[in-house]
Amino acid sequence: MLSLSLQCEAVSPLTVLCLGAHSDDIEIGCGGTILRLAKQYPNSVFHWVVFSALGERAEEAERAAKLFAGTTALRGPMLKGFQDGFMPFVGGEVKAIFEELKATSPDLIFTHNRHDAHQDHRLLGELSWNTFRDHLILEYEIPKYDGDLGQPNFFVPLDSELCEKKVHYLLEAFRSQERKRWFGQDTFLSLMRLRGMECNAPSGYAEAFFCRKLSL
Repeated sequence: MLSLSLQCEAVSPLTVLCLGAHSDDIEIGCGGTILRLAKQYPNSVFHWVVFSALGERAEEAERAAKLFAGTTALRGPMLKGFQDGFMPFVGGEVKAIFEELKATSPDLIFTHNRHDAHQDHRLLGELSWNTFRDHLILEYEIPKYDGDLGQPNFFVPLDSELCEKKVHYLLEAFRSQERKRWFGQDTFLSLMRLRGMECNAPSGYAEAFFCRKLSL
């Protein structure tokens, strides 16, 4: 399997834009990869945007962003108050925020999969491509009741230590989600184990993404 690496100089740190529809989406979808980038590129700058973060969920998003970004430069998190499940109906307002985000000029964008079963997720995935026309965009996956996991084509192997840290941070930050039957260690580790098997990761664990356009 071919491997690619990001070229980052000390004078030009890696700039990453993390987009999530809801408070825990970024951390579930690419939390392990963020931890790896923060460790591998300590001069990274993370721009963190959550579109639906209200009340307790806003506090959780704030706490989680700081945990996952660690000692790297964190811009945000930018927390918005769109109602869960209603984003497609206020698409113009959501698009306006994307236009503001153009100024970040990111090297890498993490966003939702355009074919995700959740309507909020799909909208953000579509607007990511609509707004950022010449960027590296990786679409992450979120396990859910709908059973919409597909066949991703971009894999990021993760050390088992990072996987354990990701799960620990998720459970620590998002206490409001504990009552959900799927929100648990076994779900998160199982998906990373499956993706690790698919890419033959040395540790057996990985996160996977949909990469629709890439220049070599």
